Amino acid sequence: MTDAAFREAVIDLAALAHNVERLRRMIGTEHTMAVVKANAYGHGAVECANAALAGGADWLGVADIEEALELRAAGIDAPILAWLHDPDADFAPAIAARIDIGISSVAQLRAVADAQRRLAESGGDPVPVSVQLKLETGLSRNGISEPDWVEVFALAAALAETGELTVRGIFSHLANASPAADVAALALFERGLASAAASGIVPELTHLASTAAAIRMPAARFNLVRLGIGIYGLSPFDDLTSAELGLTPVMTLRGRVAAVRRVPAGTGVSYDYTYRTTGETTLALVPLGYADGIPRHASNGAAVSLNDATFLISGRVAMDQFVVDVGSHPVAVGDEVVLFGDPAAGVPTADDWAAACGTINYEIVTRIGRRVPRSFVR
Repeated sequence: MTDAAFREAVIDLAALAHNVERLRRMIGTEHTMAVVKANAYGHGAVECANAALAGGADWLGVADIEEALELRAAGIDAPILAWLHDPDADFAPAIAARIDIGISSVAQLRAVADAQRRLAESGGDPVPVSVQLKLETGLSRNGISEPDWVEVFALAAALAETGELTVRGIFSHLANASPAADVAALALFERGLASAAASGIVPELTHLASTAAAIRMPAARFNLVRLGIGIYGLSPFDDLTSAELGLTPVMTLRGRVAAVRRVPAGTGVSYDYTYRTTGETTLALVPLGYADGIPRHASNGAAVSLNDATFLISGRVAMDQFVVDVGSHPVAVGDEVVLFGDPAAGVPTADDWAAACGTINYEIVTRIGRRVPRSFVR
């Protein structure tokens, strides 16, 4: 770590490419979508997108159009799907940038067609429009509900017939609530595909599975899987670690000790004095806090690695910093502190932090804020 790296998230792009390649070999579908929404789960969207493509992904997935346009602006030309839209979204920029638009309602389908017509009327070169229809199969979020399928499929088929758009894909998402719930969702999705086919829509792509189902539910793979948490080297399962899946965590979050003080027994530490020292001891100050995405729930619970030893956070996590009681262990200002990373390096993991905070590994990495510089290694 350089002298300037007061706090940083080190992103191992070679590990990410390895994870994509490993999952592709394991799953075996024709197409692989690397999901890089939310700044690539906090890892850095543009850099991780390029690494995922280098690992063999042939599609990229994002939540909204702005995320897709960021990738295009960085020169990434791979196919991209964006599926969550503002009710008043202007789809013209996405169409012009050749971004596939996820459709969850009749209104969205009509809005995309209207945007295409406006582009055509502006006198520019015709731009092909690809949409992918998202079906609601049990998550109760966005997606076309079964009672609306016939109307949406009929309109989509009519628009395709006139050449105004192409229905490239049909997709949905599983709840992972139970094997039975996922089997029921799969059956509903297959019913949706049959209904679409009856309307003349046979898409190039069908996809239902994210990382968990892609690994454990072969029937949900179809010809494309959407890989999210797994490409970042984290397991979607409670009963299998990333190492057992052959995956390497991509993010190492670390900082430098900002201050050291020796204190007597009974010293209160951080806000509310939820921690008091039990004897004379050394306190080390770490310059990351909830403004950087460190959960306040990590207070008195999550562990860090410091000079080849592991210590719990002592007291409340504050906005910019937290304290670690290291006892008589040697520590100096400037020493490296690793919050989480690859367990092969002997440091705590994002899973350890998730357990300490009562959450999931997805949240631990995704919430790391932009104030924390990302440094990319290959």
